[in-house]
Amino acid sequence: MAKIENHKYSIEEAFRECFYIVPDYQREYVWTDKEVHQLLDDINDEINGQSTKEYFIGTILVSPAALKNHYEVIDGQQRLTTFFLLLCALKHLFKGEPQESTISGLISTSYTDSNGDTQASLKLEPRYENAGEIMNKLVELNEEPIKTRSAVQAAGITTFGSLENIINAYGTIYRYLQENYKEKTALKKYWGYLANNVVFIQISTDISSALKIFETINERGVGLNPMDLLKNLLFTHVKTDEFTKLKDEWKKITKPLEKQKEKPLRFLRYFLMANYKIENDRSDAIVREDEIYDWFINKKNAALCDYSTKPFEFVRKIIKNVEWFIAFSSGKGNDGLDNLYMDNLRRLCGGAFSLHYVLLLAASTFPKALFDHFIQQLESFLFCYIFTKTPTKDLERSFSVWADELRAIAGITDATEQKQKLNEFLTERFDKNIQAKQAELSDDLKRYTLNSMQQYRTRYLLAKLTQYVDMAYKGLRTPGSLQDYTVLEIEHILPNNPQLTLRDDFTQSNPGKPYDIYKTMLGNLTLLEKPINIVASNNFFQTKCAEYKKCKYYLTSSIAELTTVGINSSINRINAKLQSFADWDAAAIEKRQELLSNLVSEIWKIEQVEVP
Repeated sequence: MAKIENHKYSIEEAFRECFYIVPDYQREYVWTDKEVHQLLDDINDEINGQSTKEYFIGTILVSPAALKNHYEVIDGQQRLTTFFLLLCALKHLFKGEPQESTISGLISTSYTDSNGDTQASLKLEPRYENAGEIMNKLVELNEEPIKTRSAVQAAGITTFGSLENIINAYGTIYRYLQENYKEKTALKKYWGYLANNVVFIQISTDISSALKIFETINERGVGLNPMDLLKNLLFTHVKTDEFTKLKDEWKKITKPLEKQKEKPLRFLRYFLMANYKIENDRSDAIVREDEIYDWFINKKNAALCDYSTKPFEFVRKIIKNVEWFIAFSSGKGNDGLDNLYMDNLRRLCGGAFSLHYVLLLAASTFPKALFDHFIQQLESFLFCYIFTKTPTKDLERSFSVWADELRAIAGITDATEQKQKLNEFLTERFDKNIQAKQAELSDDLKRYTLNSMQQYRTRYLLAKLTQYVDMAYKGLRTPGSLQDYTVLEIEHILPNNPQLTLRDDFTQSNPGKPYDIYKTMLGNLTLLEKPINIVASNNFFQTKCAEYKKCKYYLTSSIAELTTVGINSSINRINAKLQSFADWDAAAIEKRQELLSNLVSEIWKIEQVEVP
């Protein structure tokens, strides 16, 4: 069994006797103002309470490095890094005082290497991307936060994510000390307590044992999230000389998510439900964020993932799913190219709904044409559920189960059979559910107003309606991008800010019909080019009609006048579903609301794949 050493250190003893290395495979610095403030407040409370007792901050888990007194930090680097930044802030605040020299020796010092050469080194050296450069610059400058940040930027050092966290933490610490310890005597007392009374237990053992201890300490996610724990779990299944390789692969997971500001745990949860059959005691096929790590270490699930014997293969599977996840969230298809159907999904879902990524990831290996068809049907399904305000929890279990079915369809090699199975899925899972909610959707649309949903969804609704009418008018079958429609202005036919005479006229002509309600109804809304909207302004309907006729979008121009061409032209066919108006009163708004609601069932519907 590996030798395990325990030693109690004060902050001064630790940084005087030890060199701490944060290896590049470890979690980066993630503490925010909240965690930094909490640590500083805890120490401050002890000092204000006149305590002379030791203040225990927990355990630090390390593994001895090749050089004497050098240790790789396995667990505890968030605290050690914060204390190192605290020493840097204290050094500057004690400028010209005896304490400056003492603290300086705890921040960086020289030592003799095995060749007898003198080497200079920081007492805490983070080796993940650019962190060492940031830390060296901070120590070299020995300045207050604003000048430090400016110098880092001037040096062209990249700062985002964990690197930005380091700079922010230094500023937070520096300002905290300035605000709470303005007098030098108070600051000296603070330093005295920190140096001698703040203590931790340092556990030191070989790297393999340290990683296993780390897993045991954190197996319930205490202080770490499941993404960090999974990373550590994988490191326990590779050889030491493969750490760098695994670290580089792992960055292909975390960096893209970080740059896109995507939540890693949300992705990991969707990844599991999209790629594996989920079974639990609740029988709901759902993995919650706080259950992710427990799911991975379950023996049956571990065998499913096979990360113990094929860790790199497992990681590459996650990487591919990250690539798809980022692509989908950026409006791209499973071929990595811009995809107008995925763009439509983004406009519908916005940032408020993301559960559909479970289905998209499960279907990501479909042939492109089949995948694109699936996206279109998913859009229709989600429209129905989102516009009836169905709670997400009602879909969560279904999506996890449906993902199993989609993976099975993706695995079918015969193209004809694959299409047939997808058609069965679309009928059973999408179409039947839409039909079951059709009455509810129809009722909601009849009462729909500008305030019923987020404005971006109302804009999406109007854009799709306008595009559909344009396509029907021109006899087109394949839709283009919604971009040209979503940049149009939402016009209130009954003005949003009317002249007093117009409001009075409507109120007198439509007793019992509140103006402020009718002006926001879907039937009163349309899309209009900005220049025309400016001219139309808040005028009476008869005046506005002259401007509506100039609009190039038929859903709007038809309000003023229907165009008739031939006998059975595409224009005449769409006219049968539209109506022009001579007057604009409550009855006209209600009629147009009904008209638009009827169009919805023609637009958002499930269509089968053509099977030869």
